[in-house]
Amino acid sequence: MQNDMKTPLLAGAASDASEPLPRCPGGPVISIIGSGDFSRSLAIRLVACGFRVVVGSRNPNRIDRGLFPDGVDIRSQKEAVDSAERVVFAAVYPEHYYTLVGLRRQLAGKVLVDVSSATRLNSGEQSNAEKLAELFPESRVVKGFNVISAWALQAGVHDGSRQVLICSDCSTSKDTVLQLARSMGFSPMDVGGLCQSRDIEEAPLILFPSWGGPILTTFILFLFFYGYNSLKHILLPYLDKGQNNFHQLPLVTMNETLPAVALVTLALVYLPGLVAAVFQLCRGTKYKRFPRWLDHWLCRRKQLGLLSFLCVVLHAVYSMCLTLRRAAGYTLLNAAYHQVKADVENSSVGQQVWRSDLYLSCGILGFGVLTLLAITSLPSVGNAFNWREFTFVQSGLGYTALTLSIMHTLFFGWDFAFFPVAYPYYLPPMYLLALILPCIVLVGRLFLALPCLTLRLAKIRRGWESARHWPRNNQDG
Repeated sequence: MQNDMKTPLLAGAASDASEPLPRCPGGPVISIIGSGDFSRSLAIRLVACGFRVVVGSRNPNRIDRGLFPDGVDIRSQKEAVDSAERVVFAAVYPEHYYTLVGLRRQLAGKVLVDVSSATRLNSGEQSNAEKLAELFPESRVVKGFNVISAWALQAGVHDGSRQVLICSDCSTSKDTVLQLARSMGFSPMDVGGLCQSRDIEEAPLILFPSWGGPILTTFILFLFFYGYNSLKHILLPYLDKGQNNFHQLPLVTMNETLPAVALVTLALVYLPGLVAAVFQLCRGTKYKRFPRWLDHWLCRRKQLGLLSFLCVVLHAVYSMCLTLRRAAGYTLLNAAYHQVKADVENSSVGQQVWRSDLYLSCGILGFGVLTLLAITSLPSVGNAFNWREFTFVQSGLGYTALTLSIMHTLFFGWDFAFFPVAYPYYLPPMYLLALILPCIVLVGRLFLALPCLTLRLAKIRRGWESARHWPRNNQDG
């Protein structure tokens, strides 16, 4: 690749990359090689931003000019490239790059923007942009705009992603495309040299890259608790006593499984923070990297929290459905309650009322706090907080939600775990299994709240290192 060109960013445009490009009928001419869907969408967007556009096609006479907006010239590929003042988009499939070799002389010295994407992940092959740079060594190849869909180009940036990833070995040409992307209303991001083009080309193929682990974890937890509950309450009673409880699978079993999954998933949100604190306390420094698995876990806490909130919402909906189904039963229960109203304080009914009210109250409060956490995780809301406020909401209120969820589960179980009837087939209640990890997290957090550990951890996170201070302290002792 040749050295950076010492020419203006775009003919007729200011040399300062921060200034917008002119948006007038006589604006710079930008050429697009290719006449497919992406070329048409790109032309629509460029014309709307005040640029003159020339589309180059191998057979311009066969193109339906009504598909392109007014003001777009459709010519041969050679004529289109000759018309371009500085920037040419290569909107053709990579397997057709060889057909452009005849334009090598016309493309010399111009900014050639490659908008193609990879066809498969981790192919290990040379990127499309690097292949294009080899075919056109005298052009300034820039990778970009492939992460923007044709729909986002046509409908406008408010209906699609605003971010455009751009890379190139020529800094001046890259600045040109960065400025062009801003003029089109997008948010360009400089990701470095052309060696990064493989990652950019594979970006559209990656499906929710940060959600794979959390979704898999939540799904495995769901399978475990659902299978455990089905085995204990449906399959084993059927095999042992012939009881047919399979009708409980769609509603009752689901409603008992979802809160267990939500509770454990919520604990997994705050467990890596405790593990990271233990690493820092043991090492006596914050300047050593965490293990890769812990780094990955820490970066997925938001996704785990949202999946926990999803399970809580589903649990609330299932509970409402069960309440409606059992409405007649509740009517009879209320009638019986009014008959013994005078003796509530001196009977077991009073205990049941207390248990039911506390159980529901903790559940409602926990649901409300989790809703607040989910709302503040939205970028538009979270960006309104400073770092201290965001930490308080995500950490302080997060542990509050975890505590309320544990109390909700304990009030549900009450003293049921101490009766042998709770262990049919020697299997413990499912809520006890769901409480193990959350209780460990809560106890660990309380343990780290001890002044001796809190002060030491605060010093470490402010840059203090035990290795630097130990010899002096040891000598003083």
